[in-house]
Amino acid sequence: MQRLYDFLRRHPTWVDGFWAVILFGLSVIGGATTEESRGTELPALTVPVVLLLSLVVALRRRMPERMLVLALGVGLAQLVLDVATGPADFALLVIVYTVAAVGARWASRVALAAGLCAAPLAQLRWPSPHSSTFENVALSIILAVPFALAWVLGDSIRTRRAYFAQLEERAARLEKEREAQAKVAVAAERARIARELHDVVAHNVSVMVVQADGAAYVLDAAPDQAKKALETISGTGRQALAEMRRLLGVLRTGEHQEAGEYVPQPGLQQIEDLVEQCRESGLPVDFKVEGTPRELPRGVELTAYRIVQEALTNTRKHGGPNAGAGVRLVYFDDGLGLLVEDDGKGAPHELYEEGGFDGQGHGLIGMRERVGMVGGTLDAGPRPGGGFRISALLPLKPAH
Repeated sequence: MQRLYDFLRRHPTWVDGFWAVILFGLSVIGGATTEESRGTELPALTVPVVLLLSLVVALRRRMPERMLVLALGVGLAQLVLDVATGPADFALLVIVYTVAAVGARWASRVALAAGLCAAPLAQLRWPSPHSSTFENVALSIILAVPFALAWVLGDSIRTRRAYFAQLEERAARLEKEREAQAKVAVAAERARIARELHDVVAHNVSVMVVQADGAAYVLDAAPDQAKKALETISGTGRQALAEMRRLLGVLRTGEHQEAGEYVPQPGLQQIEDLVEQCRESGLPVDFKVEGTPRELPRGVELTAYRIVQEALTNTRKHGGPNAGAGVRLVYFDDGLGLLVEDDGKGAPHELYEEGGFDGQGHGLIGMRERVGMVGGTLDAGPRPGGGFRISALLPLKPAH
């Protein structure tokens, strides 16, 4: 049945042609039967009139305005040439509905006026011999009602189609705007990450310069201190190179970054201070660290700090008055696990996707960019009992 329905929707002219053939056959057979019962022959003009009215039905959707003009012409010809009405005149009702639904506005108004005048004109041209004037007027009004209803139905369908077309256009426009906003958010977040990594690498280079100057100063007087300084330079240099590889691998923008004051970005040590700030602002936060803490690449520490910062910011904004949060850091042999969850009413998932934070990122877009840059994975979504959960796994190598 679905295939048949789809076929009929793809070929509306065939459907109209089928009904036109049915209408032509019923009109000719019915007219011939009526004239035979009266002992007369079918008028010569009846067949052309029926044929033209059937053509109106067959082509009503392909050229509604032209078929309306044709139907009006045939109707006037019936009045002038005294061709009595029959089943074929049902085409007038059909074309009134069609023009009201899909035709031009001027054609719709003409169809309404013609439909309301059709019944009174027919009653004047072929009055019932056994009916009074009042009965003829009442019959004219009754016969005009179907034309009015057909026009109202067609016009309401036109309005409904226009409404749905407007909704589809609006949905498509909003989808494009959302994609554009997501691209802008990704670009902005990548630029932010690039600036932060620039500061991290610049800080490491500054440390290397200071250590190198100190090693040169104590090289003869304190060889052990010079050796320690050189080891620090080596480890810091490898860490800076690792950060630069991630930067060049993910953010190949070529954008010139103006360097400000080289200061280290927040890391895991500052998460405890961040948690304490949230507690002072009235948000209960349970903070746990599992495993053996150790020094990590600055990019990994910065990513972990930003994820916690954004997640707790969203909890304060959308968690409700009695919300509580939990932050859990787990040190694995080859990675850092991060879990932030709350038991508040939570924000809609779309808010995360579209950048519903006032903090340092753009919701899940920013988090995924940060986590993806260090080669990690992120999972976020509502908790079964309420609230929201964000978990991330950040691969790491201990700094040497």
